Amino acid sequence: MKNSSIRFGLFTSLVAAALVATGCVSSHHACCSMPMSSVQTKASQAAMTPTQALAELKAGNERFVAGKSLHRDFPAQVKATAGGQYPFAVVLSCLDSRQPIEIVLDQGVGDIFSARVAGNVLNDDILGSLEFACKASGAKLIAVIGHSNCGAIKGAIDDVQLGNLTGLLTKVKPAIDAVPEDDQARTSKNYKFVDEVSEANVKLVLKEIRERSPILSEMLDKDEIGLVGGMYDLKTGKVQFYDTDAK
Repeated sequence: MKNSSIRFGLFTSLVAAALVATGCVSSHHACCSMPMSSVQTKASQAAMTPTQALAELKAGNERFVAGKSLHRDFPAQVKATAGGQYPFAVVLSCLDSRQPIEIVLDQGVGDIFSARVAGNVLNDDILGSLEFACKASGAKLIAVIGHSNCGAIKGAIDDVQLGNLTGLLTKVKPAIDAVPEDDQARTSKNYKFVDEVSEANVKLVLKEIRERSPILSEMLDKDEIGLVGGMYDLKTGKVQFYDTDAK
């Protein structure tokens, strides 16, 4: 029994050493297949650049698409983040239930701020939340991620009138006008047109973030944060990123 305990102790020491050597103990890596309880810290957040933050979102989505999402110890992460949070990015995405952003980007508790609203539109409250995430809380990247076959986009195209939703869809209307006129049907039944409006909407939100927030604009100019857009494909689970200011 004593020899078995010694051998087991040696084995666990070797495993721990290997994890430290590969970086799996202190950060999120695809090489880890055991439950992960590590979380973002003030030091890890400060050390991350906007480019690295974007790379992590891309890597996380690749893991999700491949069915290789990291196995995390969520209860342990809840306890570890109870005293503070240091997310490395903030993501503005749609309300759609098929786009659960932490899952599709394979992130754990405390890794990213998540702002969700139908059509991933921008308003004063969302903009203030982005300012809080970056200026007050240290996030290094803003990602605006729309998705294919978006119901809010369809509603804007169809000029839906429904209570408070009417005002929200008005914010999407400029994206419809931003799609060049051609021979295609400009209706919600034309999925190609819907997705073109969705992409135009993301790009307009990126533009508005710069124009409407002097705080974020200054941080972008100083390369303190990055700004990136993307589209999530409901059929494949893949996020296509574009229009990056990440440095």
